[in-house]
Amino acid sequence: MIGISKLFCGTVEPSDVLRYGRQSGELPSHLLQFSKDKKPVVVWNCTRTCNLKCVHCYSGSKNQKYEGELSTDEGMQLIDQLADFKAPVILFSGGEPFLRPDLFELIEYAGSKGLRTVISTNGTLISPDVAKRLESLNLSYVGVSLDGTEPINDRFRGLQGAYRQAIEGIRNCRKNGLKVGLRFTINRRNVGEIDSIFKILEDEDIPRVCFYHLVYSGRGSHLIKEALDSAETRRAVDLIIDHTVDLHKRGLPKEVLTVDNHADGVYVYQRLLRENPERAREVLELLKFNAGNSSGQGIACVSWDGTVHPDQFWRHLELGNVRERPFGEIWTDPNNEILMKIKDKKQHVTGRCADCKWLHICGGNFRVRAEAVTGDLWAPDPACYLTDEEVGLEDDLAALDEIGLAREKEQL
Repeated sequence: MIGISKLFCGTVEPSDVLRYGRQSGELPSHLLQFSKDKKPVVVWNCTRTCNLKCVHCYSGSKNQKYEGELSTDEGMQLIDQLADFKAPVILFSGGEPFLRPDLFELIEYAGSKGLRTVISTNGTLISPDVAKRLESLNLSYVGVSLDGTEPINDRFRGLQGAYRQAIEGIRNCRKNGLKVGLRFTINRRNVGEIDSIFKILEDEDIPRVCFYHLVYSGRGSHLIKEALDSAETRRAVDLIIDHTVDLHKRGLPKEVLTVDNHADGVYVYQRLLRENPERAREVLELLKFNAGNSSGQGIACVSWDGTVHPDQFWRHLELGNVRERPFGEIWTDPNNEILMKIKDKKQHVTGRCADCKWLHICGGNFRVRAEAVTGDLWAPDPACYLTDEEVGLEDDLAALDEIGLAREKEQL
């Protein structure tokens, strides 16, 4: 995650993070991305069943019953394992988590074990009674996915009326004092909706929004051609920054983040160098704390059947199953070669990523995208939109040219 409001608008200072010793167990949720120990936020796809059929669904969910989902007892055992491992957050996802009959029981149990609880949902099933029940469970956050205004969103979600139901769910959360935010996946079909998302944020008094870069996984694998090119991505990120700054200047601060492309951190820093060099120095320190892509380190996924993955998009890479071994053993297994490499991915990326001067900031970006496009897990992420000059490659080429000219002169 790249906190646009945190970085560009100065809502977080390096001292805010250092005050807590950068330990995930001590940090408040809005500072977790800057932790030193990188204990994972665990996304639990507690069910694969969903009442919608979104075209970009990473889990390929449908409105049907799937066999093999963890039972209530097994879900509680998973929660025990995460608590023992001192994972800071459990994120209930799906499918659609509200279709799981024991969801409230599991949320309550997770809270009793000291885990911060978060839900990722399409929002269509959050009735007033559901929102009231969630509030009583001290849920930390509800993330509701929208893909734009009504016609665009409903086309993406495969259900007419999904937009209105989601907005009503958001209003029910707000009425019951729940922190709620929007989740928006950027692609060519809806990039023109970014302005509208900010209007919804303001009109509905929603405090937070996450803009996700498209990851080619699940049904989203078929949307590679819908991914933005470099110029389109730069315009979209600039627009997000501009809207965020405008809100803050008007006394309407919102928490705005971009997700799943750590080139955004470098881009924000380089724009600040031009516009606010003093803040840029502080941002560089925060980006070093953040350390870039956190798959296999600060983010983990447990599927509906108990399979552990490095993140929620990497479904074809299975690290183990919590029915067979505790999560902590799986997550730290020194004999799992691919897991150990993922945790130290900066040593294994190749090509442009390996030569980039911002590798320590970006962390090699998303390996799933590289693998989806090239078949090579360690190839450069095709979604990186930074120029050769921005990543320092032109400097290297110029240096090589100078060495070549010097050798030619020596030979003469």
